[in-house]
Amino acid sequence: MLISESALRTFTKNIFLSIGCSDEHATLAADVLLRADLRGIDSHGVARLTGYVRLWEKKRINTSPNIQIVHETPTTATVDGDAGLGLVVAPFAMKIAIQKAEQFGSGWVAIRNSNHFGIAGYHALMAVEKDMIGYAMTNASPLVAPTFSNERMLGTNPMCYAFPAGKYAPVIVDMATSAAANGKLEIAQRSGKQVPEGWIQDKNGNFTTDPHALKSGGSLLPLGSDRGHGSHKGFGLSAVVDIFSGVLSGANYGPWVPPFVAFLEPATNPVGQGIGHFVGAMRVDGFRPADEFKAHLDNWIERFKSASPIDPAQKVIIPGEPEAEAEINTKKNGIPVVDAVVNDLNELAKKFGISPLA
Repeated sequence: MLISESALRTFTKNIFLSIGCSDEHATLAADVLLRADLRGIDSHGVARLTGYVRLWEKKRINTSPNIQIVHETPTTATVDGDAGLGLVVAPFAMKIAIQKAEQFGSGWVAIRNSNHFGIAGYHALMAVEKDMIGYAMTNASPLVAPTFSNERMLGTNPMCYAFPAGKYAPVIVDMATSAAANGKLEIAQRSGKQVPEGWIQDKNGNFTTDPHALKSGGSLLPLGSDRGHGSHKGFGLSAVVDIFSGVLSGANYGPWVPPFVAFLEPATNPVGQGIGHFVGAMRVDGFRPADEFKAHLDNWIERFKSASPIDPAQKVIIPGEPEAEAEINTKKNGIPVVDAVVNDLNELAKKFGISPLA
């Protein structure tokens, strides 16, 4: 069904208020989730809301955290999220990175003791608004097997780069380093559909199209799916995210990263604190005048858009373009939410005694 942005935003904020978030944090957390749905990334939007509530019920999320800098230099910092919502902790850290970039040209912040932070693009775009290049990544629940293994060792570990353009939408490369994000499996499960071959392997390491395969010992595959198609490169990218987000920050890493699902308990022998993120901002005018850069990025976009197509009906798509178009459409016409998610959200409404979605 289609739900208006304002109705979904109010509902989501009320859920966060119900679990003890301040008005400021509830507003911000709702904004991060809604931005995903507005941009057509429904795997990371309000469909995740029940997951945050379950983690809160398990006392694994602190809704009144004392987020603070625990280590700092002029251009870098490490932030402890005090087990807060990553939806709140990551923007806090990105603001620090932006402030450092405004003064010194670039700012880099590692984050530990956090939780799932929504779409990486939200945080990277905060820098774009200041004519900066934004950078955001996070490690995640271990669901992905490295090349040549059937053991879950890494998360989907997304990374995002965002570049400000002039007359066009920003160029945003926001991607999981696995063949598919886990949220896409959840959508397939709710829809009763199979997934493409190459997304998942069963417990024996064989390709499967069953979106429920993870529940029976299977694992997600790195970007590339198998060695012949470059899975070692996906494994390498995922490793970079894990090292920046976990090893550098003091968060958990690899198989020790706490699971997002509440029915699985965190490792009993953690090597760090919570989930880790890494964000950064670089002033464009630290390299050349911002207007020049944006004019040339516009030219870059136009040239790539005009690249000779294989099929005249399908032209080249610039990274971030589908999401920018989706945001225009959803703001105008409403956000599509599948019935299964609406039902889950209305169960939350009943639990907390707030008005359900229509």
